[in-house]
Amino acid sequence: MQLHELKPKHKNRAKKRVGRGGAHGTYSGHGMKGQKSRAGRKMEPIIRSLIKRYPKLKGYRSFAIDNYFAVVNLEVLEKTSKDGETINPENLIKKGLISKMKGRTPKVKILGTGKLTKKLVVENCKTSKTAKEAVEKAGGSIK
Repeated sequence: MQLHELKPKHKNRAKKRVGRGGAHGTYSGHGMKGQKSRAGRKMEPIIRSLIKRYPKLKGYRSFAIDNYFAVVNLEVLEKTSKDGETINPENLIKKGLISKMKGRTPKVKILGTGKLTKKLVVENCKTSKTAKEAVEKAGGSIK
């Protein structure tokens, strides 16, 4: 047997010609006219147009817990605390005035909105100028 006498076991299969009659007909499964029937043009995903509308900001954006302060006003402390009580982040979480952020206790800042009549001891909290004056005026202290 010579090399030119070799023949394949199976017959060659003809390539399917879509859109030229036969099983798929003239439209080759694309229906009639319209954007979806055109060659080359693909439908753009709907989400892409929504994403492109958003303003693009420079840099990596993440929520940093270290830069976040939970804010508590004096009027809230007046309502929820007793005379001579210690105010710190842990006690505020127990009372439900602030909540943990990603399992960590956030920094707390006390602002001077409202009046304070009770003596409070403030620990591990930042205070505004007016809040500091109000706490000291009521007979409390800031540590």
